[in-house]
Amino acid sequence: MPKRPAPAELQHAFRAMGSPCRIRLAGRCAQRLGAGRAVQAAQAEVRRIEQAWSRYRADSIVSRINAAAGTAEPVPLDDETAGLLGFADQLWRGSGGLFDITSGVLRRAWDFKAGALPTEQAVAALLPLIGWGQVDWARYGGRAVRLPRAGMELDFGGFGKEYAADRAATLLTDAGCDSGYVNLGGDLRLLGPMPDGQPWHLGIVHPRVPGAMAGAVDLAQGGLATSGDYERYIDHDGRRYCHILDPRTGWPVAHWQSVSVIAPACLAAGALSTVAMLLGPEAPDFLARQGVAAVLIDARGTLQRVSGSPPRLRASTAAAAPATRPGAASRAGAPRPRA
Repeated sequence: MPKRPAPAELQHAFRAMGSPCRIRLAGRCAQRLGAGRAVQAAQAEVRRIEQAWSRYRADSIVSRINAAAGTAEPVPLDDETAGLLGFADQLWRGSGGLFDITSGVLRRAWDFKAGALPTEQAVAALLPLIGWGQVDWARYGGRAVRLPRAGMELDFGGFGKEYAADRAATLLTDAGCDSGYVNLGGDLRLLGPMPDGQPWHLGIVHPRVPGAMAGAVDLAQGGLATSGDYERYIDHDGRRYCHILDPRTGWPVAHWQSVSVIAPACLAAGALSTVAMLLGPEAPDFLARQGVAAVLIDARGTLQRVSGSPPRLRASTAAAAPATRPGAASRAGAPRPRA
């Protein structure tokens, strides 16, 4: 009986971190002995990260830190958590305090599922609980952390998926996988080019035109992540209030519909796209200084490009499509591979 030909690619879909996820291996990478085991190990790593730092699990390190807020005793940190807090500290300093992992407390006022705006008083009452600069972290040499005020919280949601994408990709690369990508809810980390050596053609979902692409990038290595105003938002009196909240005011940003960033790692791409959303009109100059490439779409639907790194950026015809009425957003997630 003739042998069945080896598959040209291996795709594995699953759900994690509240998002649809996909791992794709191509060419000889997909045909390697043990490729399936490598994919399962990568999925297990994503789930490990979700469990370790989820604020929804009482046994996570984040929940333990938050439960101890306002007490005198610091919470000891393992090396991995300490490293992530060090990254958050660098982001906080580099963004002038805009990227702040203590700002998750604002979800107590903002209920995007309910679709109703909070009162100004409800938002203002939470502002004293926000401020990474208040957190006792440096004094313990990064080996422990203490939240000084009762009610303060840490939230790793601003970079958890991106970190998981990088970790999953690292495991796959170590297993010999050199063609494909990890896609966690639209946050991508490339393993290497397509089997023929060409870059993957990746579409950027249009934030106002369902099913359309706002642009595309050709990418063989690195990470690609998007932040935008179209996944969770409230429409009120013709204005969109998105889930990206300014920690200084507690209210949503409004300058960009979306920002997609290409960086060497997905973790950096995701963090920089969020900072860019928060920076408003200063974002293009900020991203250029970081040496990354980006696709930005402003409040009028105009596409802007920052070319700070080798990957080629290309705008599609959908980029010129006018913004539709508030609420007509695509909820498919971005970016979306088209290859």
